[in-house]
Amino acid sequence: MPIVEIEIILKPDEIIHSEMVEELANQLGEIFGSPKRTTWVKVYALERDNYAENGGALDGVFPIFISVLKSKLPATEEMQKEVEKITGAVAQICGRPSGNVHVIYLPEGRERVAFGGKLVS
Repeated sequence: MPIVEIEIILKPDEIIHSEMVEELANQLGEIFGSPKRTTWVKVYALERDNYAENGGALDGVFPIFISVLKSKLPATEEMQKEVEKITGAVAQICGRPSGNVHVIYLPEGRERVAFGGKLVS
């Protein structure tokens, strides 16, 4: 069930290609151990002009923010290992340093998310 939303702050003249999005979905599905067609990835491009940090963003830094929704969250130790794999894979695929990739786990989706009118249990 993992649903992953990725917001990429674009570098000048950068374009998000469908091949990159597919590669992200495949790599994340592998990291989560998901059967085919059960990890969904949505990628959003955000122009640099639409991103700011208090005190000003550093020149040349183009972060990526990843939100992960899973039916059940892993234990902390397992989550840390998963975060490292997610960070490394996304950094490599998107051409960013790992230090600019940020992962946010959303609350558990079970009994809160429905697919086709049926709650995930």
